[in-house]
Amino acid sequence: MERKVLIVDDEERVVQSIAGVLEDEGFRVVAAKSGEEAIGTFQRENPDVTLLDIWMPGMDGIEVLKRFKGMVPDCQVIMISGHATISTAMAAVKIGAFDFIEKPISLDVLLMTIRRALDRQEELSESERSPEVPSEKVGVSPSLISSLPETSLPKEPLKQKSTSLTLQRTIRKSVVLYGTGLHSGMKTGLLLQPLPPHSGILFGSISYDEVVPAHLDYVQTTEFATSLKKGRAIAKTIEHLMAVLHAYRITNLMVKMIEEIPIMDGSALEFCKIIEEAGIEEQEERVDEIVIDRKLEVVHKNKSLVIEPSEGFSIHYFLDYPSPIGKQALDFTVGSEETFKEQIAPARTFGFLKDIEMLERMGLASGGRLHNFILVDDEKIVNTELRFADEFVRHKILDLIGDFYLLNRPVRGKVTAHLTGHTENIAMMKKIQEGMLKKGS
Repeated sequence: MERKVLIVDDEERVVQSIAGVLEDEGFRVVAAKSGEEAIGTFQRENPDVTLLDIWMPGMDGIEVLKRFKGMVPDCQVIMISGHATISTAMAAVKIGAFDFIEKPISLDVLLMTIRRALDRQEELSESERSPEVPSEKVGVSPSLISSLPETSLPKEPLKQKSTSLTLQRTIRKSVVLYGTGLHSGMKTGLLLQPLPPHSGILFGSISYDEVVPAHLDYVQTTEFATSLKKGRAIAKTIEHLMAVLHAYRITNLMVKMIEEIPIMDGSALEFCKIIEEAGIEEQEERVDEIVIDRKLEVVHKNKSLVIEPSEGFSIHYFLDYPSPIGKQALDFTVGSEETFKEQIAPARTFGFLKDIEMLERMGLASGGRLHNFILVDDEKIVNTELRFADEFVRHKILDLIGDFYLLNRPVRGKVTAHLTGHTENIAMMKKIQEGMLKKGS
């Protein structure tokens, strides 16, 4: 059956270029040049999917979206804009937009998003026809993800044999999250958007087109947090989000932001929730794990980080701070998303009262609040009750899992960490990358 797409945009050139592509793909295209015209066209044509520009003379796209949703609550509307902000994207998604695409439009992303919107419409139609029989096309649940077969012989990394059984993954729809940057203190937010296979994880800005890949080659600093930079594109304090993407095995994702990932409550729990809200979509292409085939070690004074061959990705972390933290050790294996969400993601970042003045002089920790990190003085926890007796070591493991995803591939190896932080994590990832290059991976 021929599917119908309504394009609402006041730029004739945009309409013509999109229409040409969609018609070549077998879609029937109708168009409207204003919000007022779009409402009549929508009622008359009943499109399967609508592409709706946000900024138009007269009635803007947000108002048109509200009107559409009032007429057909389940309509699939993809917002498009070249001058959007996090707040605008958030408003559109909350009203019920299926997704959000920025201009200039990537045709691959556009076609993928339209097909996903059509799949969603089909799911809703099947649900209405058979309300007691759930559609098979649903987001991948944690229980299903954790039951996927483990690959024993990936194709490349340090070993160059066989093929990975792990599928690439993205999210099923765009989602937004709003918060404050820990070190900048700026109001910021995230717009997470699906990407096609082999895109990787990219960090960019709503304001301009440049992006920085979530890759070791673009690490700018590891002082108090892991930050990336490429050209004008900057992504600061990425480790908590990267840990969630590692644990949930998201390989293709666009992360739009304003320089710094929001700190939320100091943990990664909200990032788990937003990924689950978006849903996970497995893609047809495979991703190769990084399989460690020999012992690698980073040593700096009393700090050491070792990784060696193992059947999975496991971490033993030992830390030793003055009272009231003391010595803490924990073993954790990165397996199911649910286990990560319960045992590691809730662990919050922490800081010492004696360091706050120094951080402020450095222009850091401006977004630190009593509710979004654990504040420690010489005798006690100042501002909160711990979520775990060993919350500090769990947070160190969280940071490590995030940093160990900066080659955009899952890792298979046993990590033993002693008093280490971001700097040692990145040094180890550089050793792993060097080994991959020597092996021709």
